[in-house]
Amino acid sequence: MSDKLGPRSPNPVDVHVGARVRLRRKILKLSQEKLGEQLGVTFQQVQKYERGANRVGASRLWKLSEVLDVPVSFFYDGLSTEYGGQSESSALLSDKPDESPLVYEFINSTDGVSLAKAVLKIKNKAVRRQILELARSLGENQDE
Repeated sequence: MSDKLGPRSPNPVDVHVGARVRLRRKILKLSQEKLGEQLGVTFQQVQKYERGANRVGASRLWKLSEVLDVPVSFFYDGLSTEYGGQSESSALLSDKPDESPLVYEFINSTDGVSLAKAVLKIKNKAVRRQILELARSLGENQDE
């Protein structure tokens, strides 16, 4: 992998892990301050983790998994093996290689978290599929 990151750019893996931390924190309706208290860090540190500005160390990641009640692997789910490259598994993560991944933008929006929570409550797989198709159709109509 060629390194195209600037010296101050966050690593795509750190950004991905941070986005997953933020997603889970929002699902649990925890503030950054409350999460920080449980981790023994300031809310500013939680902000830096969520942006990917600061790396989450192994012991802190373990503690995050306990506090957020998820396995450590949760933080890496959906991560491309090429650290943000355009592999088949990351096709949904970015519409253009030079832009921030769509999934991160979605996760970082209030509407994104609310929509994800609402869809997860739907038990019928066919209904979830219909919602996906409706969203795709509405998105295509926006381009016209």
